[in-house]
Amino acid sequence: MASAGGQGSAQFPGNIAPPPPAANPNDQARQANVDAAPSASATNTSQINESLCPGTYEELHKKCKGRNYICPLDGVQVHQSFMSIQSLKDLMPQPFEGCKLLINKGLSSHFQVNHSIHLSSSSNSSYHFGATYVGNKQLSPSEAFPVLVGDMDNNYNLNAQIIHEIVSGLRTKCVIQTQKAVWQMAQLGLDYRGKDFVASVTTANPNIIDESGVLAFHYLQGITRKLSLGAEYLYQYGSGMEGAVLSFGGRYTGKNWIAAATASAMSVNMTYYHIANESVRAAVDFEVNLRNRESLVTLGYELDVQKANMTVKNSIDSNWTITSVIEKKLLPMPFTLTISGILNHVSSKCQFGIGFIVG
Repeated sequence: MASAGGQGSAQFPGNIAPPPPAANPNDQARQANVDAAPSASATNTSQINESLCPGTYEELHKKCKGRNYICPLDGVQVHQSFMSIQSLKDLMPQPFEGCKLLINKGLSSHFQVNHSIHLSSSSNSSYHFGATYVGNKQLSPSEAFPVLVGDMDNNYNLNAQIIHEIVSGLRTKCVIQTQKAVWQMAQLGLDYRGKDFVASVTTANPNIIDESGVLAFHYLQGITRKLSLGAEYLYQYGSGMEGAVLSFGGRYTGKNWIAAATASAMSVNMTYYHIANESVRAAVDFEVNLRNRESLVTLGYELDVQKANMTVKNSIDSNWTITSVIEKKLLPMPFTLTISGILNHVSSKCQFGIGFIVG
């Protein structure tokens, strides 16, 4: 089930305002034309700190950005790129194998399309066509509504999202997934964002005839400007089965770091994000599956070499898998070269990939 929380979007060309956080975006949308952001001013930082709204429950492990989030640096003047990574996992490298070509084209100030071709020897090669529309309802420099995002591959598998703020503070999101002619998933969610809290309800694959579906309720309260606490209740029914899961979570925001944790009877997830300086950021992700008695620890860092227009992301996990992704902008042309590598010392397996982004 797609999450009800948001995830950051790339900066779009043609003066398209980036969409608000969206759940489970495809790789093409996340990598679309990521540009270096300008430096943040004192005014921008104060605007970020104006609201105590902690974001949705799913955003506990995500960084803060925009008018509805607490600034993780609490007034410290930093480069805007610190805010460009919405999710902790986005700091980790996103590797691929084979060859990739991504072409982005802004058709207007509100509409963008992209084409993606992936050639691989270890998996099926694919082609994706994506489109993004951002409406005229501008709430902030980083948020505008409505937002329509769609992606279809060469096998006619469709992923689509519609995000809109109906009235002030009330947002709705619809997610649809189909596989060829088969309906796979439909999700509808509502978020109400108060001054210092967010309450959400999400339903997935509701079927009145078969009496099946999934319901999720979330609540996140901003206790102070640094501390947020919340809970999630997940209820699933249908096919003669019925079950519920209750989880609790919290997030603490320091001067240049964020620590968050969520726990339930089935799993535990703890994350830590730290800004070392203007060019170096690091993160640790600790996940435990209590049912299978398995755990995974991932340590990653991002190095932003601004003078060279290059970004390096590396990570290593407790399974001894090393991952690295290097992105080099070929300025002044709108081209980006991407090199990816994965190496597992235990299995002695490695994969490499090379990609090229236009636009």
